Amino acid sequence: MPSGLVALLDDIAGLTRLAAASLDDVGAAAGKAGVKAAGVVVDDTAVTPRYVVGLSPQRELPIIGKIAMGSLRNKLLFLLPAALILSALMPWAITPLLMIGGAYLCFEGAEKVIEAASGIPAAEVAEEMIDPLALEAQKVAGAIRTDFILSAEIMAIALAEVAGSPLLTRGVVLAIVAVAITAGVYGAVAVIVKADDVGLHLARRGTGALAAIGRAMVKGVPVLMRWLAVIGTAAMIWVGGGILLHGAEELGFAGPAHLLYHLAERAGHAVPALQGAISWIVTAIGSGIVGLIVGSPIALVMHRVHAARGH
Repeated sequence: MPSGLVALLDDIAGLTRLAAASLDDVGAAAGKAGVKAAGVVVDDTAVTPRYVVGLSPQRELPIIGKIAMGSLRNKLLFLLPAALILSALMPWAITPLLMIGGAYLCFEGAEKVIEAASGIPAAEVAEEMIDPLALEAQKVAGAIRTDFILSAEIMAIALAEVAGSPLLTRGVVLAIVAVAITAGVYGAVAVIVKADDVGLHLARRGTGALAAIGRAMVKGVPVLMRWLAVIGTAAMIWVGGGILLHGAEELGFAGPAHLLYHLAERAGHAVPALQGAISWIVTAIGSGIVGLIVGSPIALVMHRVHAARGH
């Protein structure tokens, strides 16, 4: 009996060590996948604040909450199962689907650029004619659609990091990445959009240095929001272009991607002290050019379609 008990305890200890090792592997894989997706996370954070511009300050956090929940649904209910099914049954379909999503991002970004260049902010004029509740619903829906594409890229990057792992490990890692990144992105967005309210509180209630900081925040946050709107538009274009370049490379048309890698590498070597930053900038500019080349014709066609329907 004692020997049986000892054997049982040994088995339990072994299972515990195995479970702990598995959890360590999952945690390490999730962390590595999250780091790999960091570039898209930054773009997601830059894109989102523009969806609350022009709306009531009282509705900013509820709107961000709605977008965050929509983002979590995108990742957990749609993208995670789809990623697991596609990786198991149709791995060849992942790249074309991502390229379609990349083209959509290019279209959205190019549309904003065309509106800004033409001096006719069509979307803003239309917004004035929509009641607040309908406008809020429209903004939330648009944000969740854009988030779907960015989330798909995040999940695809994460999946690539654990492609050789068992199905259960892949599912757990993707779920961890989905929750952690959603919390991080929309937590940061909430801080950004409410920073002006914090600054106003400090300016009114604080004294000395705190009041000065509050006044600086009140003045600086609108400027930050405008820059984030610009960065968000640029992010959609360069991320979309990058998805298309990488997808084309995966499908065997590697010329454009290799050319851009070569240019980025040469530019980085020209200034060794800033090699990483310069290489990234050149890659982003090249991806942005591709994004505009692809997105602009789509945006122009869609504008004509909308104009024709309007008449």
